[in-house]
Amino acid sequence: MAYNILIVDDSKLARMAVAKALRGQHGDWARLEAANADEAIALTRQSRVDVALLDFNMPGRDGLALAAELRERYPDLPIGLVSANHQIEIVSRAREIGAIFLTKPVTEAAMNDFMAQAIAQLAVVDR
Repeated sequence: MAYNILIVDDSKLARMAVAKALRGQHGDWARLEAANADEAIALTRQSRVDVALLDFNMPGRDGLALAAELRERYPDLPIGLVSANHQIEIVSRAREIGAIFLTKPVTEAAMNDFMAQAIAQLAVVDR
């Protein structure tokens, strides 16, 4: 089944890298891209989002703040928080929100693991 994935990162190059990693396993998924939290929220109002991958370090609100807002609005949304900054506090806060922490740069194996978890979560919600 094809889903819509929201990719949020202030770096166009990082968004392209995530999109490339997804293409191999989920080429039929639609990608929605945003450079910051405000753009991401606007996209979620315009289009259905099934999975979200959020950068932690962004101008304005960070990925944790965006994840918390998305979690409040969409309790079942699979969320991945991506960051090179893997301090225990950030990883713990991501888990408290219900997001999966992925270390940047995201490896294909880590992306595949996250996507498998997301698909499993979506299968439960779709029932």
